[in-house]
Amino acid sequence: MAATATGPAPGPDRARAATRSPARRPPSRRGPRHGLTSEQVVAAAIGIADADRDLTPLSMRRVAESLDVGTMSLYTYVASRAELVEAMLDSVSREAVAELEKIGTDGWQEGLRRVAAGNWHLYLRHPWLLQVFTGRPGLGPNVIARYDLELRVVDGIGLTDVEMDAAITLVHTHVEGVARRKIEAERVVRRTGMTDAQWWEKTAPALAKVFDAARFPVAARVGQAAGEEHQAAHRPEHEYAFGVERLIEGIAALVRR
Repeated sequence: MAATATGPAPGPDRARAATRSPARRPPSRRGPRHGLTSEQVVAAAIGIADADRDLTPLSMRRVAESLDVGTMSLYTYVASRAELVEAMLDSVSREAVAELEKIGTDGWQEGLRRVAAGNWHLYLRHPWLLQVFTGRPGLGPNVIARYDLELRVVDGIGLTDVEMDAAITLVHTHVEGVARRKIEAERVVRRTGMTDAQWWEKTAPALAKVFDAARFPVAARVGQAAGEEHQAAHRPEHEYAFGVERLIEGIAALVRR
């Protein structure tokens, strides 16, 4: 299954529990409310994480300060930072659900392109999502709806249920990997204050001393061609699009067999 779920399908009791959004759970602690809603708390947290482009600095204190309330008052809406992050994941998954619901009847190949694009743009809007997917599935209603809609794209094309799950997981894994490379590269630029072009210009003299084109002719030829094409060591947008098309071709070959 994709990052949204693992293992066998939940039974009725677990399924009912999974459809309760973390943002709508009953208060875990008693205390006065401050005219807020759980949705406002989650939205504030998302705003902070989006601005930072990083989940690590997010804290209950920062969320409380942004809402002009005491930190302890937030615990009447969410039980912990972990529960808050889970609710954030489910909230932004609603964006993916809205896009998936627009997928028409243009064929499963175009549908998979839309699935990939939806995940790609979700990561770029909310790069902190890359720090959420750590192997444990989210179980909010929007996360589950997203997974269901993605599976429908490849339902009935000739894959088994296990192959359907694997196909969607494959798309997720590719998009996540390339998005991570892109976002990490952007962080390096911000941290160093140096663009890729500036870095290459600075390191070129040192590289010329250690790189022997005669000894590594294939690396020299291919590296030069790719560098001239992308004007960089790599271009995530090209890697993303190239990979998606190869995945679709591979799945099509499996369907034909």
